[in-house]
Amino acid sequence: MGTNPYFSDTYRSEQNLYEDITIEALSIYGQLVYYLPRELVSEDQIFGDDIPSRFGSAFKLSMYIENLDGFDGEGDLFSRFGVEIRDEATFVVARRTFTRFVDQLTAEELIRPREGDLIYLTTANKMFQIMHVEHEQPFYQLNNLPLYKMRCQLFEYNDEDLDTGIEEIDEVEADYAYKYVLTLDSDITNVNQGDAVSQTLSGGVVISGEIIKYNPDTNELEVAHVGATDGGFHTFLDSASVTISGDYRSDSDRIVLSVAEENDISRTEQNDIFNDETQFIDFSENNPFGEPES
Repeated sequence: MGTNPYFSDTYRSEQNLYEDITIEALSIYGQLVYYLPRELVSEDQIFGDDIPSRFGSAFKLSMYIENLDGFDGEGDLFSRFGVEIRDEATFVVARRTFTRFVDQLTAEELIRPREGDLIYLTTANKMFQIMHVEHEQPFYQLNNLPLYKMRCQLFEYNDEDLDTGIEEIDEVEADYAYKYVLTLDSDITNVNQGDAVSQTLSGGVVISGEIIKYNPDTNELEVAHVGATDGGFHTFLDSASVTISGDYRSDSDRIVLSVAEENDISRTEQNDIFNDETQFIDFSENNPFGEPES
């Protein structure tokens, strides 16, 4: 036996009205956030992971936060090894809004929010990573699905490449990326964040990285996301020249006077305290928790 032909929830006009009301409600009670699609750089085909991910764009749109009394999750977790912040949140976005501001403006095939993408909440100055996208809530109220619900966890930066053009977002990379600091023999001009610097090593191997910061007073160039053409681990060499793109003068090559490494990700580590207060952990070793070095 079929359904009653005199009652129907499949009228397109009613579905559009319901969707319009939903979008208006999200605009009233929601907040403006930035949506950052993850760009895969070198995906591991076995584990499906992509360590050197890149976020090269950010889209501003309105989302509603379901959390009323604060973020979900375990919150601020105090442990013997320090403090961990495990905030979680659920963001709601209209399908039409996502299609209009994200899908139609990105070069990638992005038909819905994806797990692994980021959401930057400007009011809290926090970045969240999408862990799961629910696309069937509310469940076919008018025989359509106007919303996406994204369950997210607080994002932990792990040397990803952030080139969105949004200053407060890109500052995360500038502050916490693993960097080489190259002191040059002379100043350079027209160099901005995102330019490239390269150096040719012995055997024709080229090492290159992305410029994060430049200090014209000290001629110090901070370089992150460094890699080599042979896929091996190499470092920049001093007393050798580097080529800088973005410097529109004819003499774009500079001599490196000194090379230093800067690891801001580990600046809150308490290695010295453990070294002083324990008799068996020595963080000066390559493997302080394994067999002693000879």
